[in-house]
Amino acid sequence: MAKKSAEDGVADFIQAMGLLVRRVRAAGASHELSLTESAVMARLAREGPATTADLARAESMKPQSMGATIAALEEIGMVERKPHPTDGRQINIVLTAKGLAVRKSAKDAKRTWLAQAVAQLNDRERGTLFAAGEIMTRLAKTGTGSSIG
Repeated sequence: MAKKSAEDGVADFIQAMGLLVRRVRAAGASHELSLTESAVMARLAREGPATTADLARAESMKPQSMGATIAALEEIGMVERKPHPTDGRQINIVLTAKGLAVRKSAKDAKRTWLAQAVAQLNDRERGTLFAAGEIMTRLAKTGTGSSIG
């Protein structure tokens, strides 16, 4: 069997990570939210209230597109608009109780699916997977990969 080139290994790794991310995401897709809607809800859960402009910048979207996303989430009761606490000209977008519950439910479903999948691995495979997770975290934090080693 011929040894894989680094380029082939990277391509295979990206494909495998993409598949795993899609499987985990599918496990939590109980409310059929779009990727953008899920990302906005995750950001609001993590960082708290934000303006439409703040969310658009954070998600690298045009404010008009973010406005449509927020309107869709508002229509299904996931978010609501509240006055900005210090700037009366601005409106913050916040998760509703329903939005928080949906986020928690989706997060729990994702963790459960992944925990069940990992439980099927043997001890050596789990050790390798967790070590790979540590390496992936280091890669993500460096940005360039220059301080890996």
